[in-house]
Amino acid sequence: MSGLRDALGDYLNLRRSLGFKLERSGQLLADFVSFAERADAPAVTTELALAWATAPADADPAWWRARLAATRPFARYLAAFIPGTEVPPAGLLPGPVSRRAVPYLYSPPGIGALITAAAAIRTPLRAATYQTLIGLLAVTGMRAGEAIRLDRPDVDLRAGLLTIRESKFGKSRQLPLHATTVAALAGYATVRDQRHPRPATAAFFLSLTGTRLIYKNVHFTYHRLTQAAGLSLRSPQCRPRIHDLRHSFAVTTLLRWYQDGGDVAAQLPLLSAWLGHADPASTYWYLTGTPELLALAATRLETSIQEA
Repeated sequence: MSGLRDALGDYLNLRRSLGFKLERSGQLLADFVSFAERADAPAVTTELALAWATAPADADPAWWRARLAATRPFARYLAAFIPGTEVPPAGLLPGPVSRRAVPYLYSPPGIGALITAAAAIRTPLRAATYQTLIGLLAVTGMRAGEAIRLDRPDVDLRAGLLTIRESKFGKSRQLPLHATTVAALAGYATVRDQRHPRPATAAFFLSLTGTRLIYKNVHFTYHRLTQAAGLSLRSPQCRPRIHDLRHSFAVTTLLRWYQDGGDVAAQLPLLSAWLGHADPASTYWYLTGTPELLALAATRLETSIQEA
């Protein structure tokens, strides 16, 4: 094991002890260290980091910038004890540092098409896993990573309660489940246990080999399912992503509140708590305006002005 790989382990342990998840960053940095080892590089340099970041020649420049950004905090950490370490400067690659994707808001038929596409997967367990996972994300708005990390004790089918432990910002929360969701989870558990009666992990969702699902593999499979379901790009910045199931849940919830005539401003903290946000300000990122939602909000505003 190289010195950089040892240092990466120490770096990730330190950051994670402070509450950072670093799931994607950890994967990227492991790949970066492998790249450095193949180049026989004893220290991180700007040239090395730039070569690694731009190695996927056909990737979007935004992905290059994201890769390079992942190396900076690691390089700052290394600079304290590895001579010759260079921290790649910000702005080294042209373009904005970040660009927010336009949420792809799923319709009920679109979600149904995804689940139907998952049902067509040839392997029964894998088909059941992705049908159930997509359905759960759609009806709860939880993060994909939270669903992957669920253990069996976290899914209380008798009480109809889901426990999400120490997710983003170290917060935990419980979500009550509808009876139909409980039934779907129970059906999946039956299929799962028939295929893997003695799994090597406590994970609720299992891979074909009986291990916990891998985040990167889930995203890859989901992308393939969107293609099979016929969900096309609405613009270069608006493509169907698994995270947009969370956006869709938030917008649908807000829309329902408007339709019911409730006090949306007073209920917004409830949505924030459900989604696991630190405060309602974070929830506004998810409340993308749709024509129907904007029309209801405008009607509500007009009514309040007339009554004032």
